[in-house]
Amino acid sequence: MIEFIAENLAPIMFASLIVFLLLGYPVAFSLAANGLLFFIIGVELAPLSDSINLSWPLLNALPDRFWGVMSNDTLLAIPFFTFMGIVLEKSGMAEDLLDTVGQLFGPIRGGLAYAVIFVGALLAATTGVVAASVIAMGLISLPIMLRYGYDRKVASGVIAASGTLAQIIPPSLVLIVLADQLGRSVGDMYAGALIPGLVLTGLYMVYILLMTFIRRDSMPALPLEARTLGSGVTSLAVALAVAAGIAYAAHVYLYPTQGENADILGGTVGVIVIYVVALIDRGLKINAMSRLAQQVIIVLIPPLALIFLVLGTIFLGIATPTEGGAMGAVGALIMAAAKGRLNMDVVRGALTATTRLSAFVLFILIGARVFSLTFYGVNGHIWVEHLLTAMPGGETGFLITVNLLVFFLAFFLDFFELAFIIVPLLAPAADKLGIDLIWFGVLLGINMQTSFMHPPFGFALFYLRSVAAKVPYLDKITGKTIQPVTTGQIYWGAVPFVGIQILMVALTIMFPQMVMHYKGTGMGVDPNTIKIEVPGFAPGGGLTLPDNGGGLGLPGGLQLPGGSPLDQKPADQGGGSGAQPQTAPSNDLSQPPSFGGTGAQPQTAPSNDLSQPPSFK
Repeated sequence: MIEFIAENLAPIMFASLIVFLLLGYPVAFSLAANGLLFFIIGVELAPLSDSINLSWPLLNALPDRFWGVMSNDTLLAIPFFTFMGIVLEKSGMAEDLLDTVGQLFGPIRGGLAYAVIFVGALLAATTGVVAASVIAMGLISLPIMLRYGYDRKVASGVIAASGTLAQIIPPSLVLIVLADQLGRSVGDMYAGALIPGLVLTGLYMVYILLMTFIRRDSMPALPLEARTLGSGVTSLAVALAVAAGIAYAAHVYLYPTQGENADILGGTVGVIVIYVVALIDRGLKINAMSRLAQQVIIVLIPPLALIFLVLGTIFLGIATPTEGGAMGAVGALIMAAAKGRLNMDVVRGALTATTRLSAFVLFILIGARVFSLTFYGVNGHIWVEHLLTAMPGGETGFLITVNLLVFFLAFFLDFFELAFIIVPLLAPAADKLGIDLIWFGVLLGINMQTSFMHPPFGFALFYLRSVAAKVPYLDKITGKTIQPVTTGQIYWGAVPFVGIQILMVALTIMFPQMVMHYKGTGMGVDPNTIKIEVPGFAPGGGLTLPDNGGGLGLPGGLQLPGGSPLDQKPADQGGGSGAQPQTAPSNDLSQPPSFGGTGAQPQTAPSNDLSQPPSFK
């Protein structure tokens, strides 16, 4: 029995960790305690198994592993992006966005649902925090949706799902963690995840479109009295067309001096001009634009500018993700101050939440380092690698198995726990199968997004439950009694969106170029057109390069000496096999230079006839 435990210590250790987590112990302490417990067991059982490589001096490696976690520059981006998201939430940006975009989409069926998805994507690209997005949209949009007769399941599902877009749209915190665990660049992970995130947003909108045809009464349009900004879409279209014209003119003007950067600079000029014009139009009450056009431009451009400040500088290579996060945090403070909502309470609350989340991540990482020290010491990584690479179906079977495993573990673990525990075990097997780790990380990120959407630990559902009405209440606008939203309605509303996320996993596997575009197009060199020519060998053992009209800067080819340099003895010592003293070579550069070989007479230039095999003498 003891021998069996010693030979199978790795799977027993992994199963014990799952038991610890299911019993409800904190993840960081479960990892560390499990690692230390099995370290002691492994040291005692080491003489009974060749697969156990543990000894007491190995514990001396723990301080270095802890220091490696605390000195990791990549993880500095997490507190910056967290701080930025919380400040933006406190600044009221979500409220302004939802009100404005809701008015813009209000005249069409499902308009509020489209607005929630659109704003959810914008908040994901600025805050990167699921809790902030779901709570803000739940507080602002859900009462409006219920007021105007939206189906409770659809309203709950679209709010929860739109909030989880912060998981996959950069600057997502989970992408930072995945990049760190996979040993890849955060910038590459962001670039790879951008298109899948936008495609997933589009799939949400397609689902809403289908529902407006299948169940027409489930998502009615806003009534005319609710559209406080009035009409004015034509004015908005004209303003956008003028901005596009200014951007193109600036591009043409700047192209001779700025080159490829003229596109971005021209667009920036166009946006700034139209934003300043909208501010002047509202401030001086000229009213050349409609109220709707003014509001959309003034509300949408600052968060879009912040997105460019963060992601644009990262994608252009101007800033690292950590530097981008720092600029985003400063930009969030400026936006909050511009709206008059920046005070010490906001800063204190943001710093408290940021410190709490950063400490949470740090402690899980430290616990994971203790666990991995022991798990690698009992060859657990080899056990996992052999288990996964031996799956039938090769790479496809591996991907199906891994995605099913992550999907079901997401019922019990959140994305941080999955990233720190499961991903380091999966990455070596994926790398051995030749799977690109950036693509693999984005695929896992989309899959982990479901951890927020299904019970029993769907955090997005809990966040929405905390702000949704639990008892009937009287609506102040319509004077009607609004029935509460039940927990069952929230759960059932999330089911279609979980299905959409699973569909997105399948699409990412079927169309990997959605992620692989991060590598660029390259030079487009066809390997079949590459020709390698090997130079011939001189009969005396030397290497003769072919005469290609100059060789290495010399007229004619270059003939290297044959034989060993030790054979070239001075003339007064007899020189080899009775050779006569060599005469000085002529400086006639019309012929290849000749260096003496082992023979007594000076060597003539060898021919470059490659039709015969080389001769070594």
